[in-house]
Amino acid sequence: MARTPIEVDAATLPPLGMTPEQFLSRYWQKRPLLVRNAFPGFTTPIEPEDLAGLACEEAALSRIVVHHRQADRYELRTGPFPEEMFPDMPHQDWTLLVQDVDKWDLDVAALIQAFDFLPRWRIDDIMVSFAAPGGSVGPHVDQYDVFLLQAKGRRRWQIDAGANPPVDFREDSELKLLKEFQPTHEWILEEGDMLYLPPGVPHHGEAVDACLTFSLGMRAPSAAELVVELADHVAERLPEELRYADPDLAPARDAHEIDAAAIGRLRTALGSLGELDDAQLRDFFGSFITRYRSAGQIPGPARAPTRGDVEARLEKGALIARHPFVRLAWARDGRGARLFVEGDAWRMGIASARALCADGRLDAGDYGALDEDGRQAVIDLLGRGIMKLGPVPRRRQR
Repeated sequence: MARTPIEVDAATLPPLGMTPEQFLSRYWQKRPLLVRNAFPGFTTPIEPEDLAGLACEEAALSRIVVHHRQADRYELRTGPFPEEMFPDMPHQDWTLLVQDVDKWDLDVAALIQAFDFLPRWRIDDIMVSFAAPGGSVGPHVDQYDVFLLQAKGRRRWQIDAGANPPVDFREDSELKLLKEFQPTHEWILEEGDMLYLPPGVPHHGEAVDACLTFSLGMRAPSAAELVVELADHVAERLPEELRYADPDLAPARDAHEIDAAAIGRLRTALGSLGELDDAQLRDFFGSFITRYRSAGQIPGPARAPTRGDVEARLEKGALIARHPFVRLAWARDGRGARLFVEGDAWRMGIASARALCADGRLDAGDYGALDEDGRQAVIDLLGRGIMKLGPVPRRRQR
C-alpha cells in the first residue's frame, strides 16, 4: 500500500490537490499536508498597510511579536496601535497579527467559500499576519486545525510530524512557546501555497522576506468548556424548587460520612445533566457554538423597524444585510428546522433556515421566498442589529 504523501501539487485540482472526501479521510485531524499551488496565481486582497490600519482600530484584536535574537526573547505587544508607530518599526524580526480580518474585509471573507467542504460553524476566523524579514512568533503548537495560506512574499515553515513530540512550554515568555522543538520537515512557501496542520503538531514559521500569511483556524472548544456551558444551559432551565432531597433518610451511622445513599440521591438531583436527549443537546450546542469566540458585541438600533416599514422599503429596492460579526447555524427539528443566531434560536422551515444561513444579503424576492416564521425571524434580527436594512440604491443620473 502506497504511503500517504505529505506534499502535493494542487495546480490542477485546487485548493487541496484531491477531492474533499480524500482529504478528510486521509489528512483531516490525522496528518499535516503541504499543498503547493493551492490557490494558483493568488493575489492578496489586503496589503500590509491595510492590515496596519486595521490594527489601529479600537475594535480590532491585534498583537505584535518582536523577536530579540541575541537574547532569544519574544516580546508581546497588544493593540490597538498608534499609526505613527509603524514607520519606526525595525526592518526585521517582528510580526503583526490581526484576528477576524474576514469580519472586516469582504474580499478576505470570500476565501472561506473555498473551504465549504467543512461545516461553516466549525470555522473560527481568518487571522492575517504581516512579518518583516526574520519575523516569527516562535515554535508553538495549536489545539485546533489550521490552514496557513501564503498570501504575499515567502515564509519558511518547519514542523515536527513525529510521534509524541515534546510540548512543554518555556517559562520565560508570556507566549506559549515550546521549550524544545525538533523539526522533521522544512519548506519555503511561495504565494498561493498552503500548509494544513491538524491539532497538536508543533510548528515554526519565519519570514524569508516581508510577507503576509492568512491563517484559517477552526473552532474547537475543549471538553471542559463544553461541560461548564452545558451545566449552565441546564441550570437555567431547572426550577428553583428542584433540590437535593432525602425523604428516605435513615439514621446516620456516622454523622460526618457521605454515604452511598447520599451519592445515589446526588445522582438523582443531577439527573438532568446525564439524561439529555438529542433535541436538548442540539439546542444547547446550536446556542453555544454560535456564541463561542464571538468577534465582538453587535449593537442594536436606536429604534427597531416595524414589519410594515421593512416590507415597504424592500419593495422600493432596499436590501437587508447581515452584520459581519454574526455566527449562525441551523439544525433539523422534526420536519422543520431551528435557526441558531448568536446563541438564540428561531423555528422555521428547512428551506428558510438554509437560505438565511447562506445569504448575507436579502432583497424583496429573497425575503418573500421565506416562510412566515423565517420572515418574522428577519424582523426580530433587524430589531437586534444582527441584520440591517440598507438604503434604497440610488439610480444613476444619465
